[in-house]
Amino acid sequence: MRNLFFTIVLITFCNSLWAGNVFSVKGENTYLNDQEILVIGLRCSNSIMNDQTTDGLIDHLDLYKSYGVNTISVFFMGSRFGDVKGYNEDASLNPVYTKRMEKIIRACDERDMLVLVGCLYWGGSNAKWESWKQEDAERAIANTVKWLSENNFRNVFVDPDNEGMARRHMEFDLERMIAAGIKVDPTIMIGFNAKGSPPSNADLALHFSDKVDGIPYIESEGTMTDYWGAYSKEKGLYEYINVGIYTKGKKAEQLKNTDKHLKNGDGYMFASTWLQNVPPNYSPGGDGSPCNPGIQWWFDFLRLASRK
Repeated sequence: MRNLFFTIVLITFCNSLWAGNVFSVKGENTYLNDQEILVIGLRCSNSIMNDQTTDGLIDHLDLYKSYGVNTISVFFMGSRFGDVKGYNEDASLNPVYTKRMEKIIRACDERDMLVLVGCLYWGGSNAKWESWKQEDAERAIANTVKWLSENNFRNVFVDPDNEGMARRHMEFDLERMIAAGIKVDPTIMIGFNAKGSPPSNADLALHFSDKVDGIPYIESEGTMTDYWGAYSKEKGLYEYINVGIYTKGKKAEQLKNTDKHLKNGDGYMFASTWLQNVPPNYSPGGDGSPCNPGIQWWFDFLRLASRK
């Protein structure tokens, strides 16, 4: 108990010296520097594939922010079909990918923006380590939080297991994975992204999680119905199809979902093949038609919504 007390005191002292932005959770609300904030973001999961993808995202952050986006998500492992191996087999962070993640976090911090730092991605990707056991998964989360803490990156929150894929396929205990991160630094917020109710040690409910009383909910991978099924993936093809193409109905549903979450006080992060494609398309593109693919229509909606 005494060691835990001194650990918290030391972390609190270090935070007081940190000049950057600090993300926190109080009750069912999210805060940036103690000011309530509603997460509005974009899933940019493959952005540390190489130096070009990292720089491409950073080059567009000011544009995204001008439309009202305040958060982006980037994954250390995966994601489909980027195959980023941000963790070594011993669950340590790969320094090449870590350097790129650091560059993105610092660039977002300079712009008062948040980063959802994704950890494990166990589906549809060659980035996972099939040799991993529960202890390796816990060590990966602990190492991620340790790296964030040691660098005083506080404009972040963590998704330990995308859609509970590792829990589902490997039967990893997600509550123990969250606990491993909390043990390193309880001031860095960690979410639960799997089906069912979040465990009591989760700070946030993300995407697949049930929305429950007492903690905030953020839809961290918002899409329309059946988008990630046959519409975006073709059997036997290791890449996306219909990249940046949206029917009138799909656009209407996407905008309705965005509006509903934000009006309910829930965070919302738009996920698209346009930004998760390999390589990603960081320019917003166009109206989503076959001749003018992209997600500019969603950005336009955000700008109009912010003026109401």
